[in-house]
Amino acid sequence: MNVQVLGCSHHNAPIAIREQLAFNPEQSRTALSALRGEFPKLEVVLLSTCNRVELYVATDKGEPPTRRRIAGFLGRYHAVDPALVFEHLYEHSGAEAVRHLFIVACSLDSMVVGEPQILSQVKRAYDLATQQESAGPLTHAVFQAALKVARRVAGETLIHQRRVSIPSVAVGDFAQQIFERFDDKQTLVIGAGEMAEETLKYLQDRGARQITIVNRSPERAAELACRWGGRMLAWRQLPQALAAADLVISTTGAREPIFTREHFLRVEPLRGQRPLFILDLAVPRDFDPAIGDRPGVYLYALDDLQQVCQRNRRERDRELPAAMKIIDEETARFIGALHHRTVGPIVQRLRQDWETVKDAEIQRLFHKLTALDDRARSEIQGSFDRLVNKLLHPPLESLRAESRRGFPNLLLDSLTKLFQLKD
Repeated sequence: MNVQVLGCSHHNAPIAIREQLAFNPEQSRTALSALRGEFPKLEVVLLSTCNRVELYVATDKGEPPTRRRIAGFLGRYHAVDPALVFEHLYEHSGAEAVRHLFIVACSLDSMVVGEPQILSQVKRAYDLATQQESAGPLTHAVFQAALKVARRVAGETLIHQRRVSIPSVAVGDFAQQIFERFDDKQTLVIGAGEMAEETLKYLQDRGARQITIVNRSPERAAELACRWGGRMLAWRQLPQALAAADLVISTTGAREPIFTREHFLRVEPLRGQRPLFILDLAVPRDFDPAIGDRPGVYLYALDDLQQVCQRNRRERDRELPAAMKIIDEETARFIGALHHRTVGPIVQRLRQDWETVKDAEIQRLFHKLTALDDRARSEIQGSFDRLVNKLLHPPLESLRAESRRGFPNLLLDSLTKLFQLKD
């Protein structure tokens, strides 16, 4: 058996390359079918995210496709020069491929370590391969093990409880201290920057549905509102939007505050006594810091969030050794189980064949030496047993040593042919 991963990620390929090689769900379906057509005996799972494109391939006989052949397939599928694809592909085989998948599923290889999205992406990739019947016994085993390892890391370490990105900290460490739920809250987004969109994603994951976008560029505001299922208001309507808001995300590029204390005091009577949570992610700041002194106003700027990010990052980094220890344990356990499943029948058949030959020779000898007493017979039997064990020891020890380094396909094939093992 052999398992391999070939792919590229944010570690070794620029975003321009990853964009060209990315697969949407429908493309993943057609690509899996095409791969099965080109490599009929191959098991394949395709994982494509914004930060990585990886093919996990396995076969129970022979060698999987080479890196160059996979580069050729990806190049043809996406109309990209295969030489360019080949340049950015990495390759891991055997135990290293298994360990890599475990690390990916546990979010230890992510751009933001500990982010939870990658596990659901791994699961969706595996589910799609199962639906397309491109997964098989080995990929079923390794992906199910990866999901189990990810659950263990999440349960036994604090990796996933230490948010380290500005948007995740803004929502998880700050907003959730003010609001128990978000589905009944009015969210106002001022500006249409990348940080605002990333924060919106976290809010929607926690139930936020009522979203208003205000931006100086109405076209950009309309685009963002359409993408996030919100509504757009004109820039002149910003005071009314603030009066109605419960939660504000502000990321404009203004050189001066868009809301001074005086501006806010004119809006404040319209709000009643409702609390207002403001994430001022702009540099320079969009909201006068004095607004944070008003009753019921919770105003946080980038510096507040970055301090928490740095603290969480230090705490998360302290958890990394424990997480890696779990991954190493589970990799060894998986390889050991697979080794037993793969090598066990060969060892059993080899020993069985030799035992059969040994027993036949002993019986032939006993038929000739009829005068032997029970003690002599027992001594001869023991000598033959030791001889077989000593003759079997070198090939079996080589098999065990090779298995510790990965999947001993070549050695297994050689033993099978050398000793003419059947089935």
